[in-house]
Amino acid sequence: MRKEYPRYTLRISETMLIKLGRIADNNGRTKNKEIEFLLKRHIAEYERLHGEIKIN
Repeated sequence: MRKEYPRYTLRISETMLIKLGRIADNNGRTKNKEIEFLLKRHIAEYERLHGEIKIN
């Protein structure tokens, strides 16, 4: 069963989108999964430096 996620529109330049696609293909991911991977890594690094972000 697919999990439903909230939608979020991301506006980026066409050049950045093309480059993201190439990186995602190289890593065997979709562009969406590549963005999700990068965000997870960034959040983990932020929390490592500043502490866990609490969600109520």
